[in-house]
Amino acid sequence: MHKIPKWLKELIAVIIIVLFIRAFFVQAYNIPSGSMKPTLLVGDFILVNKLVYRLSEPQRGDIVVFKWPVNPQIDFIKRIIGMPGDIIEVKGERVYINGEEVHLKLIDKLQEDGTKKLMYEETLPNGLKYKIALYENPFMFRKDVGPIRVPEGHYFVMGDNRDNSEDSRYWGFVPRENIVGKAFVIYFSGDIPPLDSTDVNIFTGFKQLFLALINPRFDRIGKSLIW
Repeated sequence: MHKIPKWLKELIAVIIIVLFIRAFFVQAYNIPSGSMKPTLLVGDFILVNKLVYRLSEPQRGDIVVFKWPVNPQIDFIKRIIGMPGDIIEVKGERVYINGEEVHLKLIDKLQEDGTKKLMYEETLPNGLKYKIALYENPFMFRKDVGPIRVPEGHYFVMGDNRDNSEDSRYWGFVPRENIVGKAFVIYFSGDIPPLDSTDVNIFTGFKQLFLALINPRFDRIGKSLIW
């Protein structure tokens, strides 16, 4: 009987450890689209804490990765706006939670790909502040929602790039069991082209990583996603 080489034993051990960590603790993802701009850009590579929601419940304002309810084979990333039991209403760019308007403060105007965008600071009822983007002249009517109650065990999520985000306004609530984990840091970033939300697999992932490595954005590496 041949003895297993030491290097092979070590390789197997490393693979087992990595798979264990990936299954229960931390998983890496890359951002394929601009639905979470300006918080997350196309080409940001993030780490997601998969353990945190085994020990606690998701909170309003958390940026979460989840299995898309329309097709659970596809992972989405959005921000939790509505909690179980909340009454949510969306009118144009305005969001209401339990009858109270979520505060928006205009902080900047800019041009992006020839389009005028407005940058706002949005403040949730729990005091969390972050930036969202809206087109000054949207290409289509904004989707209005509600008032509607978020069912128990579900969440209402939205992208920070409000006029370019396929989220709960269009396909409904996210079940608790679909949530994979909480994004907590950008570990690498590069300037790369966007992907369609359904064009995500291991091969495109490697391609995006290669492009990011040759077009790095060092100023974004290490940026925390926890406030």
